[in-house]
Amino acid sequence: MHTQDVPVDEAGIRLGQFLKLAGVAESGAHARELLAEGEVTVGGEVEQRRGRQLSPGDVVVVSLPGGEQAFRVA
Repeated sequence: MHTQDVPVDEAGIRLGQFLKLAGVAESGAHARELLAEGEVTVGGEVEQRRGRQLSPGDVVVVSLPGGEQAFRVA
C-alpha cells in the first residue's frame, strides 16, 4: 500500500481535520461516521476520537469501499 504524505501547516493537527485535509472526509460529520464505524487506524490501532492530536510522522489508514488508503502527517 502506498502512503501519501499530507503536509500540515502547524506542528500538530486533530484527526477529524486531517481526514478532511487528506480528502477522505467531505465534512466533520463524514469524518465522525468513518471513525464511529472503525474505518480509521492511527499507528495500526483503531481510533474513534475525532479530536485525537496527530504529530508529524503519524500514519493514518482509512478503509474505503475501493480499499485501504494510507496517509502520513508531513
